[in-house]
Amino acid sequence: MPNRLAHETSPYLLQHADNPVDWWPWSAEAFEEARRRDVPVLLSVGYSSCHWCHVMAHESFEDDTTAALVNDNFVAVKVDREERPDVDAVYMEAVQAATGQGGWPMTVFLTPDAAPFYFGTYFPPEPRHGMPSFPEVLEGVRAAWADRRGEVDEVADRIVKDLAGRSLAYGGDGVPGEEELAGALLALTREYDATRGGFGGAPKFPPSMVLEFLLRHHARTGSEGALQMAADTCEAMARGGIYDQLGGGFSRYAVDRAWVVPHFEKMLYDNALLCRVYAHLWKATGSDLARRVALETADFMVRELRTPEGGFASALDADSDDGSGKHVEGAYYVWTPAQLAEVLGAEDAALAAAHYGVTEDGTFEHGSSVLQLPREAGPADAARLASIAARLLAAREERARPGRDDKVVAAWNGLAIAALAETGALFDRSDLVERATEAADLLVRVHMDEAARLTRTSKDGRAGTNAGVLEDYADVAEGFLALAAVTGEGTWLEFAGFLLDIVLDRFTAEGGALYDTAHDAEALIRRPQDPTDNAAPSGWTAAAGALLSYAAHTGSEAHRAGAVGALGVVKALGPRAPRFIGWGLAVAEALLDGPREIAVVGEPSDPAFRELRRTALLATTPGAVLATGAPGGEEFPLLADRPLVGGAAAAYVCRHFTCDAPVTDPAELRRKL
Repeated sequence: MPNRLAHETSPYLLQHADNPVDWWPWSAEAFEEARRRDVPVLLSVGYSSCHWCHVMAHESFEDDTTAALVNDNFVAVKVDREERPDVDAVYMEAVQAATGQGGWPMTVFLTPDAAPFYFGTYFPPEPRHGMPSFPEVLEGVRAAWADRRGEVDEVADRIVKDLAGRSLAYGGDGVPGEEELAGALLALTREYDATRGGFGGAPKFPPSMVLEFLLRHHARTGSEGALQMAADTCEAMARGGIYDQLGGGFSRYAVDRAWVVPHFEKMLYDNALLCRVYAHLWKATGSDLARRVALETADFMVRELRTPEGGFASALDADSDDGSGKHVEGAYYVWTPAQLAEVLGAEDAALAAAHYGVTEDGTFEHGSSVLQLPREAGPADAARLASIAARLLAAREERARPGRDDKVVAAWNGLAIAALAETGALFDRSDLVERATEAADLLVRVHMDEAARLTRTSKDGRAGTNAGVLEDYADVAEGFLALAAVTGEGTWLEFAGFLLDIVLDRFTAEGGALYDTAHDAEALIRRPQDPTDNAAPSGWTAAAGALLSYAAHTGSEAHRAGAVGALGVVKALGPRAPRFIGWGLAVAEALLDGPREIAVVGEPSDPAFRELRRTALLATTPGAVLATGAPGGEEFPLLADRPLVGGAAAAYVCRHFTCDAPVTDPAELRRKL
């Protein structure tokens, strides 16, 4: 019989709807039930494409004996961390403080007042590698609750007080300047892997936000070292197994230092961020590889993640059926030499194996290999290799596909809108701009209410029940601002303004700090607040970036002051922990450069206008904002009082409250930018 998750919109919760565990969604009623029964709450947090979440589900939550132990002694609450990042953040902070590490599935035991007292992540069904079994953990917590209640309450009370007392070391007044940004670059250089690209050791994550900082720093200062680190990392990732050499798109991370073996889940946020990074790298270098990867990644998002309503699904699973009915990680993507021969014949299989690094021993499990691109094909091979890739892709399409998490997350769709709009504009792909516009329309129609308050998720065109958090407002505003620049439609600037007014009104603390949840959001044991990037930009620094862009468009002092206040934390953390505040550093680069305000006026059908507009789009200046339209147009404040020059289309460039004389020559505009 289905449990209480059967009517939820989250694909992750629905995966657990038929478990024998009597799951509750996160709700006041669940905690009331725990109070009524006088039992602890078992909180289990995960997400639909999480490999170890599936493993623990199969081993424990689908097991009748374990489920009976849970149901008799606990109220079990299941949370999708992608729907409730606030709940996830608060308890993950507690797990990390107590154990020194975290991860998913996250397993936390709470009092009926939601205070945590015992923590872990994955627990196996029987003891192994020094870990207790999940039944042992359940029995231990049950016994402690029954026999040592005073001790449990004391631990819970101490943890809640400790979390409440963790005030953010904000770093004082002022914004990061030349000194802090140079210090951040130096610190990154020390952690850079000069042999394999990227930063640190294994596992290795795509450093999207840091790459944006490096590209902007190069654009502003001319630093060759910054550009080299960005370009080499992008090339290493694009040639590695973390990139899908047949279908485009990036996996979540590599388990090794050399980007060879990925953790195969594909997330919307990674692909949106990396699509944009490669497009920006192409602007900086003209690299053919950067152009190819940006477009293939954009096409992957549209082909694999677009929903019937026009939004973008959250993720593709790491696991899929390997043909024997067993769900195996990477089964959809990996190849053996025999499988290549079966599809291609012996001769082409030998070329494919050499080209993609497929070996007899394999680079993954059971003699299979993840496809890589160790070297560029010679001109003579190009047509033959294109045919090989097409045949392998067609054969792969016949395999069982990984599951897809169809929920639409507002923040990640904002990132996808920005990436597709810019990539479409840069490479003359109007279809990508159209897909970005359709996703933006969906967010306005389904996720935004009359007061411009956002709902975090939707599924099948139906809004979920969870309020948007700071990253939703910031990333959706970022997407709308990018769309406004590319389409010349001022409506998107207006919508961004509505969202950013809410950020100033409901998410801002004293001294410019920002909270992850609104002032009137559900009260948790602590109000989450984190300026550091995770897999995507932190809501805090993403808001700073969107506020700064909006202020450049409109001249709004309140929005600029909000951005400046939020960047104080980057001054403190940038030189010390640049890998974890990359987006904040990228926004600081924009602030130092102005950012520049570019207005291009003319008739859209005029080739001279289009040439000036394209020159402005190609600018690498950090965080530059662009408004385009007819002279006297009311779509954008930047177009006001900007006439044609001698009847010709013209571009106006301003920064730091001063404007240059307008130009009509694209080459001259290029020099200014």
